Amino acid sequence: MKMMDYFQILINHAIEIKANDIYIFPNSENFAIKMHSNLEIIDYEILKNDFADKLFNYCKYISSMSISEKRRPQLGSYLYQHNNINYYLRFSSVGNFDNKESMVIRIIYSINDQSIKYIDNNQLLSLEKNAHKGGMILFAGTTGSGKTTSVYKLANMLGRNKVVMSIEDPVEIVNESFLQLQVNDNAGMGYNELIKVGLRHRPDIFIIGEIRDNRTASAAIRAALSGHLVLSTIHANNAESVLNRIHQLDINLSDIEQSINTIVYQQLVKDNSYNNSASLTIIENPSKKMEKINDIF
Repeated sequence: MKMMDYFQILINHAIEIKANDIYIFPNSENFAIKMHSNLEIIDYEILKNDFADKLFNYCKYISSMSISEKRRPQLGSYLYQHNNINYYLRFSSVGNFDNKESMVIRIIYSINDQSIKYIDNNQLLSLEKNAHKGGMILFAGTTGSGKTTSVYKLANMLGRNKVVMSIEDPVEIVNESFLQLQVNDNAGMGYNELIKVGLRHRPDIFIIGEIRDNRTASAAIRAALSGHLVLSTIHANNAESVLNRIHQLDINLSDIEQSINTIVYQQLVKDNSYNNSASLTIIENPSKKMEKINDIF
């Protein structure tokens, strides 16, 4: 089988099961392909070493990565089409201690191709009211709980006849009606620089990617304090820990109190049909909990 044909079968299958990531990892003797779909890791196939090498080389070739580099981290991208729909593929490779390569292929879906069920559909609708207050609506949860999908769905609901701008590292979902910017530190396009550019575009809604460090948190808070509606995500174990998490990123307590108007904690649970659905815990006016943080710090 030609490698191009094998690659197409691999990606098409991942798309059909709505997998977000394809892992190609070395084991003791061969290579294993696994897929991450809906919080589950699915075993796909075991590859012999020589076939895996050819697959790595093909992926590197189409994504403009160096074929000869097998140890250092590399990033690449590729526009893939399936059933007349475009999918953006992001490639990441690195060698392990034993000089064996590993690769992850992230599949970026459009907002129209994202499906998520909610235990209570009215919860997402209720966030529309809070959005009119401005400030930040912060979605928290664990990896793979669908936070970014919910952010984009809410932005779609709110963004009719409005300018919606996303600043992400990297872009997770494609929405052609939004102006989507991607962080590129090597080109001098960090969060701070893109926020400044974004403010000149006067967007009605900012989507700022996952808050994982002080730089991102500061940019998101600054945008919210400027009067814009900001939608963002953060990793947290529960809704109550979100404010502490933000403060631990060296954000002033006063700025937290003035900028964050709603916290949404999202997790996937089994519904009556034994499928995963999103359950939302919504905390309005989280500044009322600031007294507890002041007691701790």
